[in-house]
Amino acid sequence: MDCLDCRTTGTNSPTVGICQGCGAGVCAAHTRIAQPGVRLGSLLGTPGEARARRVLCPVCAAAEAPSTAALTP
Repeated sequence: MDCLDCRTTGTNSPTVGICQGCGAGVCAAHTRIAQPGVRLGSLLGTPGEARARRVLCPVCAAAEAPSTAALTP
């Protein structure tokens, strides 16, 4: 499968992941990694938090994040 963003510019790059927002294939250059916080533990007491990993394309990353500085390429 080829990267959707690369195909629209006329190049072919193999995908390294699938965007969890829209389902498009993304290459290494177009992959954005979001790291949302996930709440752990029960609702009573002091909850913990862990970082998850979410693969996104540039379009979905821009739509979901208030600041693209929080996303790593």
